[in-house]
Amino acid sequence: MRVAIIGGGAAGMMAAATINEVNPGIEVFLIEKNESLGKKVLISGGGRCNITTGIEDIKIVLKNYPRGEKFLTPAMHCFSPLDVRDWFGAHGVPQKCGEDLRVFPKSNDGRDVLRVFEKIFSRHRTKIFFGHAVKSILKSKNGFVIKFTEHPPLEADRVVLALGGRSYQHTGSAGDGYALAQSLGHKISPLAASLHSFVTKEKWPREVSGLTIAKAFVGVKSQKRYHTQGGILFTHWGVSGPAIFALSSLTAFLDFSPANPLDIFIDLLPDLSAEKIIADLKDIARKNPKKNFKNTVHNFVPRTLAEIIARETGIHSQKKNAEVSNTEIEKVGQWFKFLPLQIVGRGAGEEFVTAGGVELDEVNPHTMESKICSGLYFAGEILNIDGFTGGFNLQAAWATGRAAGDSLAKNKK
Repeated sequence: MRVAIIGGGAAGMMAAATINEVNPGIEVFLIEKNESLGKKVLISGGGRCNITTGIEDIKIVLKNYPRGEKFLTPAMHCFSPLDVRDWFGAHGVPQKCGEDLRVFPKSNDGRDVLRVFEKIFSRHRTKIFFGHAVKSILKSKNGFVIKFTEHPPLEADRVVLALGGRSYQHTGSAGDGYALAQSLGHKISPLAASLHSFVTKEKWPREVSGLTIAKAFVGVKSQKRYHTQGGILFTHWGVSGPAIFALSSLTAFLDFSPANPLDIFIDLLPDLSAEKIIADLKDIARKNPKKNFKNTVHNFVPRTLAEIIARETGIHSQKKNAEVSNTEIEKVGQWFKFLPLQIVGRGAGEEFVTAGGVELDEVNPHTMESKICSGLYFAGEILNIDGFTGGFNLQAAWATGRAAGDSLAKNKK
């Protein structure tokens, strides 16, 4: 049997490696339009490659996928984050898991992950076609005919589409797979950017650019389903960080712009109630009447942010504690819990993925085979699956690639 895997990213490489190891007799063609494999793998996690998550409870893992949770369940149980860690460990990549439950190679070098696949491919019947951009795929009586823009066509019995989404387009992920999937009868859900920073209407975040709040609660005003918790980072253009990335994923399909901003809020002190904060502010102010009120605010947040909160709530920077009214203190306390921001645009995120893709009800979640086109398989971001930051998107790629590869390797047809 001849299997053509289109896309040399995480999902495509895992599908090919699985076939190689489970059924070495299958002839595998790995087709990549770049001149090298795994470009997105190499830049994930800032070049360190966030292989997967350290969370072991599958139910908790699946809650980190705003789209695709149910569909991923079979594949995730068959190739869980722990299985992924064991697999890479067995292939010579020791790992470390941080307090944030992100798993990286101990070397902090994503190239170690890529070398695993390169070694497997060199030992088996994997033919890698670099610089091959797929023009079209035709369903034939016995399989498929793959046509390229500048190379002779290739015939294959089975095809795996693992071309990724359209994020990080400089790595070659331009959304080519969607058109190919449609040409073979599949529907593509609406597409949107996910896991990105936010651009704010307010300009003051640039004054504290680089400031990190380790734990915050972030949400969309009047929308209880759009909320998350984690670290945030103030930037020159607005806000970023894990909690913001997660919120951007939840709100991927909401429309907002300078003319129609999205109102969000940040709870800077999620472990304290507004009543407790206000009471403490009043107590500190009462005990230190001659000190500047902004210094009292500094007891709760970094100094630079304390100055901005005092200013944005209308309190002069030199105003003493004794001169601040209870109403002003209460307003500041509310700002700690509901710091308001207006989002007017999306920025480039550190881990940028595409929300949307091939409709999941058209794909078998156990095998990744198309329900519409026999012999056609899918793996990775081309599917309508996306996760939060923290190794979840690579985990989905490994799991779906593994499911497709295993199904093909054991296929008796």
